[in-house]
Formats: sequence, structure tokens, C-alpha cells
Amino acid sequence: MSELQIRPGGKFDETAPFKRVRIAVLSVSDTRDEETDTSGALLARRIEEAGHILAARTLVRDDIDAIRETVLGWVAGKEVEVVITTGGTGLTGRDVTPEALEPLFDKRIEGFSVIFHLISYQQIGLSTLQSRALAGIIDGVFVFCLPGSNGAVKDGWGVIAPQLDSRHRPCNLVELMPRLLER
Repeated sequence: MSELQIRPGGKFDETAPFKRVRIAVLSVSDTRDEETDTSGALLARRIEEAGHILAARTLVRDDIDAIRETVLGWVAGKEVEVVITTGGTGLTGRDVTPEALEPLFDKRIEGFSVIFHLISYQQIGLSTLQSRALAGIIDGVFVFCLPGSNGAVKDGWGVIAPQLDSRHRPCNLVELMPRLLER
């Protein structure tokens, strides 16, 4: 069997201005705390290294109401343009991030899950099918839900980061932000 190769495609226009995006990180876990949340810390570090603004970071238990309350609070506050969650996307009974957030999506970003799984497959093989990574838009805010492992955060950020760079061509999510609430 040959290995699947994914090329990121597109290019960066170094002459275009870089727009810093305000990103919130929500870690969902019953077993981690602020000190042991390595995936949330990794994601926060990657966001800042990319030149974006870490607008908020918190950790909640695997609880639908707690997840929704946190994300909806960030969305309503209008200070966050992107939310990235880590954790709670697996198959166990306590994994409820998709159940908490997908019903709130105004639109689902189908391609994110597809690309995430293609990249994840190269790292962990068929075990990627145990993830329910997903993305969508809630009231004009992009929401990405990643698994809780450090490897999944690296893979997920590798998909998200180019689309949150205003210099990525032929298109990127940043240029869509002003138009997300058009009717």
C-alpha cells in the first residue's frame, strides 16, 4: 500500500499585509488541569508564534453545558474571531464536544474534517477514525474542534494555520471574516 501524500497547496503572498486574528482556546477534559493541559499549552504557543492574539484560554470538564456556555460567551463578547477546542472529540461516553457545539453551528465546514483525517492518517493510520474532529461557524466566529492529544493539535493547527494567515493564496478564512454575517 502506498502512503497518502498531502500537499498544502496555495502559496503565501509576502507582499500582502498580515492580519492578527483573535483566537480563544478551550481545552475539554475530565482528567487534565491547567498544569497538565499540554495540548492547550501547545496550541496557545503555536497561536502566538504565528503572530496571532491568544484572546482567551480556559479548561472545562466534558460537559455539554459547560462547553456551550464558554464558547457562546466568547462568541457573544465579539472579542474572539476563532475558537479552537481540544479534547472531547473521541468515541467514549464522556466525549461530548461535537454534541455540544455542532447544533450551534450556523454552517459546518465539511472540508476541515476531511483534510484533518487525511493528515492524521499519515501519522496514526486507521486510528484516525476514532476522532470526530469538526469545524463550523457560530454567529460569525470560526470554531474548530480538535482531539486532545498533542499530535492531533499539531496536525489540526497545520490545517488551520495557513487558512488563518491573510497572506495565504488563492484564498483564506481571514478575508471571509467581514462577510460571515451577511444575509
